[in-house]
Order: sequence, then structure tokens, then C-alpha cells
Amino acid sequence: MPASAKTVLIVDDQSDVQEALRLLLKGEGYRTHVVSSPKAALDALQKNDVDLVLMDLNYTRDTTSGEEGLELLSKLRTLDSALPVVAMTAWGSVDLAVEAMRRGARDFIEKPWENARVLSIARTQLELRDALLNKDKVEAQNVLLRGESPSALIANSAAMQPVLEIISRVAPADVNVLITGENGTGKGLVAQRLHTTSQRAAKPLVTINMGGLSEGIFESELFGHVKGAFTDAKTDRLGRFELAEGGTLFLDEIGNVPLAQQTKLLRVLETGEFERVGSSRTKKVDVRLIAATNADLKAEVAAGRFRQDLYFRLNTIEIHVPPLRERREDIIELARHFLKRHCRRYGKQIEGFDAGAERALMGHSWPGNVRELSHAVERGVLMGRGKMLEARDLGLQSAGGEAPRLEEMGIEEVERFLIRKTLERCDGNARKAAEALGLSRSAFYRRLERYKL
Repeated sequence: MPASAKTVLIVDDQSDVQEALRLLLKGEGYRTHVVSSPKAALDALQKNDVDLVLMDLNYTRDTTSGEEGLELLSKLRTLDSALPVVAMTAWGSVDLAVEAMRRGARDFIEKPWENARVLSIARTQLELRDALLNKDKVEAQNVLLRGESPSALIANSAAMQPVLEIISRVAPADVNVLITGENGTGKGLVAQRLHTTSQRAAKPLVTINMGGLSEGIFESELFGHVKGAFTDAKTDRLGRFELAEGGTLFLDEIGNVPLAQQTKLLRVLETGEFERVGSSRTKKVDVRLIAATNADLKAEVAAGRFRQDLYFRLNTIEIHVPPLRERREDIIELARHFLKRHCRRYGKQIEGFDAGAERALMGHSWPGNVRELSHAVERGVLMGRGKMLEARDLGLQSAGGEAPRLEEMGIEEVERFLIRKTLERCDGNARKAAEALGLSRSAFYRRLERYKL
């Protein structure tokens, strides 16, 4: 980041010192905030993004102990443990310098200073801060990205051509997009294609399942928190908006966000501004937003369960992904794609599907859409005994035999079967299905992820 984008907070009660440092730093392209007391410094840090603090250790006339500055230093570290602080004093001593460093100062400058040393320390500390922040960001993004590589967007059917056309038109336009469709249709893959063909492709695509967030962790997950914000906040944490800086944030299952949280989401979409939990300092981000839902948001707005202004903010462009039953030309190609992927995962050597298996695949209604197809092929890979998968390996009711009986299933198979049937009965509405099963929304979504529904 260039120096012109960096802000240095100068804390000193002497106007000549303030002006000298301000001019020195301005000459190197830094922005500055100048305050003259510890209280003003804390206020400034709460209200502004600051990258470096240069602070005096003495503020009361005729005082040389540095206690005021040391106390301020401790408070600054509590507010932002990653913020580099450089201590300054005209009454330098080894003991005071050691104590300042012990309380978290990154370096120490004696007055009168050498300009070259001040600039060198500022440059070094800012570079170190960037490196540490980037390290935290990369580690957090890696956690989000671990797992299987994303599937390809296979879409050769006539029903999928309008989807591809809209993607090609709006991907470079940087507008918000709402992706609609039943559960398991591949809305996440459409979001990936929008990102990878956009001008933000070199930046991260960060995904969050809004349906799986309880109200208690909603703000922390999206906006992050500072150390001590709540009982388990042992360190500062970046939220998903910060992790997606410069890139794309994909909010899956947006229809499940409670009304109380929709206002907070609307504000950051309108202004790009938010605060981490436990902090009053406003941060600003630049992200492109893509949202997805299997719900009818117009009906949710009419019922008073979804804010109309949030709906309009999300729905600059809408892309509807058709269910698999409306794009049957893609079924066999998708099945072959999943076969290769699952064979690699389980180390199996299976060449393809026999004629009976292909008839079973084409004859099934696929209420769980592409996700159900992937699961069926995965089961086939695990159960298959030859070079070609047979209809019985897929476990589909349309394979020509009876569906497995409950007493023949394991506990997890029964639970998966029950959840899938409940989703079918509720027309794919996850919230209604969770209520029918007596599960909390977050518990229900954990099971959807576990069983790949």
C-alpha cells in the first residue's frame, strides 16, 4: 500500500513537535492526525483508521516518569493489538525504553530526533504491520478455502444457456447479483463463474452460508471482532467482509437472515462501512456482493419477513438457475464429471455407467438436483464392484427396484433420508423443513452440509 494511503496518529502536547512531525510525514506522503492528550488519542483511534502511532511518554509539565504515556500505550494495545506504536520522549533512559517496549511499543525514539531515523522506523513498522495483517488474512482465507476443489459449471442444455448469457454480460459490470433456484441447483457454481470472469478475479471469493449463522455469531462472522469483545474473543478476528476486500463476498441462503440482522447488513451494502464487534472504529471495505436463495424473496417481503430495501439492494440483476429436471441433457455429463472426481477421492478405478445405470439416472426426478446427483454417484463409487457402475449401485428408487427399507439403513442414512423427504414435502424451503423436524436453523444446515443435501 502506498504511503499516501497510510495514516499516522501523532500524540504530543507540544505544538512545535506536532508541526515538525506533521510536515516531515506529509513530505513522505503520509496522512496524519494530530492530538495533544492521551484521551484525545483514544478518541481518535476509536473514530479513525490508524496505521501507526507516534506518541510522547510525558504530558504533565515537569513530569519525566513517562507513566501517562505508558498507561496510554497499554490502552492502545488493548484497543488494537496489531497497531504499531512508537514511543518518544525527551527524557530518554534505558529503563523507560525497556518498559515501553515491554508494554508493547514496537520502537523508541529520543528527542531531539533525526528525521531519517523517524522515517526509517515509520516505514519499517508499517511494512511489518502490512505483512502481519496479510498473513492473518491469508490464513483465514485458507481455512475458508480448504476442502474439495469447486466443481465445473457444466451447462450445455438449452435451459442453461440464458444463465450463461447473463453471466457473460454482468460479470464484468461489478453489480450486485441475486441468484435464485432450488436447493442443490448449483447456485454456488454460478457465483464462482461470476467472480472468475469479473475484474475482481485476482482477489478472493469468500463464501458464507447465512442460513447456518445463529444470531449470536452473525456480526462476528460478517464484521469480525476485537479482543475482549465477548467471553471467547481471545484475539482480534477478521470478518468475512474484510477477508473479501477487493474481491467478492458470496452470501448463500440470504433469505434466512433474521429481520433484526437485515438492517446491519443493509448498512454495509449501502455505505461499505461497518464496525467490528466491540469496537466503535468505523472500517470501510470494497467488495462485490453476490447473494443466493431458494426462497421467494418477493413473497418474504410481502409477508414482512424480508426488508424491501435490502431486497432491492441485492437484486440489481437476478439469475435464476433451473432445476436439474429441466436440464436433462446435462445429467449424464454431470454424472461422468462426478464419477471422475469421486474416483480420485476414493482411489477407485471405474470407467463409467452401464446402460441400466444411465437409464436410472435419466429416469430419476432429482428433487435434490445436482447435489443429489453427486451424492448418488459417490454412493455408486463406494458400492460399485466392477469397472462399470450398475443401476443398483446408485441407490435410486427409479433404478427399477424398491427403495431401501429403514431397518436396512444405518442411523446416518435414516437421518439423511428423513431430511431429504422433509425438504421435498416443504418444496425445498429449508426454514420450514427445519421447523417440521424440530431443529434449529444452524443445526439443520450442519446436517445439510454433512449429508451433501
